Amino acid sequence: MVAIAVAADAVVSYSATRLFLTFLKIGSVLYGSGYVLLAFLRSDFVERYGWLTEQQLLDAVAVGQFTPGPVFTTATFVGYVTGGFWGAVVATVGIFLPAFLFVAVTNPLLPKLRQSATISALLDGVNVAAIGLMAAVSITLGRAAIVDVWTAMLAVGAFGLLLRYKINSAWLVLIGGGVGVLRYILTS
Repeated sequence: MVAIAVAADAVVSYSATRLFLTFLKIGSVLYGSGYVLLAFLRSDFVERYGWLTEQQLLDAVAVGQFTPGPVFTTATFVGYVTGGFWGAVVATVGIFLPAFLFVAVTNPLLPKLRQSATISALLDGVNVAAIGLMAAVSITLGRAAIVDVWTAMLAVGAFGLLLRYKINSAWLVLIGGGVGVLRYILTS
């Protein structure tokens, strides 16, 4: 089982409570795109706890991007890798619970919040910080994923397709997988 192998090499021993609280924390401060999630996952699960490797994080992101609801899928994937079926359940509940509570509490206040210049300024600042986090994590993960000429060409090609044609990330993941299989066939 993957969870046992990961936990054996962990800096901090696996705990379902710690998994839940970590995803609860992430879910309570996660704002904007699912890509911001990467910074939190890397910081907590790769660096702090040692429950995931960089490669497992990349796999979680790839699986998440391939499916609808990338945040849900990525959190569930990380939970499963670290704690099996119940880890997946705990991670998924942990990451979404704050959002459900936040929506329930703020829904009556939304009309007033939208009119506030202070709240608008706050959201602008949060958006800029989120973009900075995404850029930093993208660079770090890029260094781990782009390891040779093939992967560099694939990254440039995917980036170009995304910019030029606004291709859905699921198609880019499928194309990347196809190129990986083709490379394996050609080099075997």
